[in-house]
Order: sequence, then structure tokens, then C-alpha cells
Amino acid sequence: MPKRTNSKNGNEGFISIQQAMDAGSGEVAVRGWIYRERGNKNLRFIVLRDASNIIQCVLKKENFENQWDSIDKLQIEASVKIWGTIKKDERAPTGYEIAAEKIEIVGESNEFPINKDLNEELLGDRRHLWLRSQKMTAIMKVRSTVFGAIHEYFRSEGFYEYQSPILQSVQCEGGSTLFDVDYFGKKGVFLAQTWQLYAEPAIFSLERIYTVAPSFRAEKSKTSRHLTEYWHAEMEAAWATFRDIQDYGEALLKHVVGKVLEQNLEELKILERDIGKLEPTIKKPFVRMTYTQALKILAEKCKIKIPWGKDLRTIEEDKLSKLYDTPIIVTEYPKEVKAFYMKETEGNPKVVNGCDFIAPEGYGEIIGGSEREADIEELSKKLISMGEKVEEYEFYLDTRRYGSVPHAGFGMGVERIISWICGLTTIKDAIPFPRTMMRTKP
Repeated sequence: MPKRTNSKNGNEGFISIQQAMDAGSGEVAVRGWIYRERGNKNLRFIVLRDASNIIQCVLKKENFENQWDSIDKLQIEASVKIWGTIKKDERAPTGYEIAAEKIEIVGESNEFPINKDLNEELLGDRRHLWLRSQKMTAIMKVRSTVFGAIHEYFRSEGFYEYQSPILQSVQCEGGSTLFDVDYFGKKGVFLAQTWQLYAEPAIFSLERIYTVAPSFRAEKSKTSRHLTEYWHAEMEAAWATFRDIQDYGEALLKHVVGKVLEQNLEELKILERDIGKLEPTIKKPFVRMTYTQALKILAEKCKIKIPWGKDLRTIEEDKLSKLYDTPIIVTEYPKEVKAFYMKETEGNPKVVNGCDFIAPEGYGEIIGGSEREADIEELSKKLISMGEKVEEYEFYLDTRRYGSVPHAGFGMGVERIISWICGLTTIKDAIPFPRTMMRTKP
């Protein structure tokens, strides 16, 4: 017997389309939106969709004489309730069909403005309607699984969920990418690039913390990999070593990909994603190499020579990623190309204990992390070299003055993970309403 929805607010008796198909036979009541429709003067075929699936419903004119004019005018995306008898039918789109006995038209739809001929820009303008598409529905289901898996992983590891302010008074990842906020006429307030400087104080009470929250980067980029507003999964842990955060990051990615493969095979099928390209991530250890080793591999296997000290660009990350079928963890980057808070590597002051996780198949950096610098003088020196006022960071430096301990953390771009898992051509499809340099609407 299919599980029925809550009886309150007129919902009694309705089940999802998937629940109706699971039942396989008998009387059912379903509701949703018209996905496709066709027919003639005596017969209408309505393919109905809801959040769970689609199903073909057959309406015969002889059973709906008083409503036939209205039924005959139904168009794509009209909302309806249908009562009838379900049975197996291999000719139907999903193998089942409902012989309708009653229909209630809830909301009409006239010339739905989405069709196969629309380009990316026009689909962006109509994003509020494009979310109804089978593709976007599948992506949003995967997205929900990814968010749930992130929370599940960190909580299973004993982390506390912690939130930092979105309105901040200091920069962390580079002043050129800050969004200024007019804060009651006051200057020097920005949208958060990361939680980090406000997260580190909390490890001295909670020790291990994580968050999933929006971050903002004012990067003047028009690539398929960048968003100005994105969701950021970040963690910080007292007593953690540089090796610890690499292990945490690998375990997190394995858990997230594993959950999607467990729960979203149907969605990946709709997206035509080859799951064989995801399985190595959960079955094999990640490749780990230093920045210097990466340069050597690029020179030998890809014929790309990069001067030591230059950061890896997208093209180099892509070439490197296509040599392996799991994410790559690149460590010990040159100090000059990394953030001020990263700790120098013991015995080699030219590099830092910082790492980037590079996704397979050319999907770029998905995690960036480091062991944090504990020396106040070193931090102050770096801030001054960046043109920052050290006094603005006194709250942060206080964490080093009173009982400082070794600690480390990382940040993961959630949309980049979703984009890779789903095999998307643009990160814009990994979020319901993308915000980019060129788009702020709808």
C-alpha cells in the first residue's frame, strides 16, 4: 500500500507519481504539472510530472463530456489533479499508465515560454521557469544530496556546525575580490569571502567546526567555472596537522560522491553522466604530489614548462587532472602565490603547508586548505606587505596571543563539486539562480 500524504489542507489521498508506480496497480490519486500532452478529438494523453517522476495519463472523451473543452485546451505546465487506475504499460514513457476517471484543473498555462530552441542567455532570463526542466530538477536533487552528505560527514566526525558573519570588516583572500557594502553610510564593510578569520577564534572553544554558507568573490571573470555568489563548505580544527586536512578532504569527497551514487543514479542517468568516471573517487586513494613534482609531471607528460614560483593556471590544472581518474592533492605551493595565513613548511621557507584538490576531467580546484601560521610577527609582516592595516586584524592576532595551538582547515566550493559530479558544462547550472559578473536577475 503506497504511503499517503498528510491529510491536512486537502491533501488526503494523494501520493507521489513514484509511489503510484511502486504500487503498480489499483486506484490512485496524483497531482502535478503537464510535462507533455497530445491526442485527438476523442482521446488525450497527458504526461504528468511531479518531484518524484513522470507518468502517462489517458483521458477518454466519453468519460469527460462536461469537461472536454477545458481538457482539450490544456497546455504544458498546467497544474492538475488526476484520479484513476494505474497499470503496467510498456509503451508508456515510464512503463506505467493511469486510466483517468476524474480530473481537476488547478492552474492553467498558456504558451509556456521555454522551448528547445532557447539559448543559454534566454534560459538564464527565464531561470525561474527553467528550474522545472527535467535536467534542472535532476541537478537540484543531486545538489540536495551533496549538501546533506556534507553535514552528515562532518557531524559523524564530531564537528560542530558554526556560523560566522557574512558582513565582515577585513579581507582574507585578496582585497581586489571584495564586494563593498554601504553599511549605513560606513565604509570598510564587505561581503564574506570566507568564514576563516571569524572561524579560527571558535576552535579555541569548540575545537572542530564546520559550516556550509554563501561566500562572495568580486572576480571579474566570465568563465564557466566562476560565480560571484557560491556556497562554501569550510572546516577548521584545533590540533590538526597539514596531513590531517588532506585526509579530511579526501574522506569528505569520498563520502559525498558515495552518497550521490547511492541515492541519485536515476538523476545521473537523466544527466547522461558516466558513473564509471566517478567510481574511482570512492574506490581508490587520491593522488598526492607536491607543487614541484606537479611541475615536473607537466613538463614530462604534457610538454608544459612552468617557471618555479608561478601559480598553476586553469590550463595546467586541466592537463594535470586528465592524467588521473581521482582528485589530485597538490601540496607545498610557493609562499608568494598563497594567502598570508598559511604556515611555512618546516625546513623550506619558500613554500607553505597549503594544498589544492584538483578534480578529475578538467573541473579545476574544488578544495583549498592549509595549516595556519601561528607566529604573530610573520602574520603582521605579511599583512603590511599586502597594504593592510594590522590594527584591523587585532581580534585575529589575539587568537595567537592567548593559548595558541597548531590548527588547520580548508574550504570547498560546493557548486564546483556538483558541477563535476553531474558532468556539467557550466557551473551556472549547479545553483538555482546563478550570480555572475553579467547576471543579477532573475
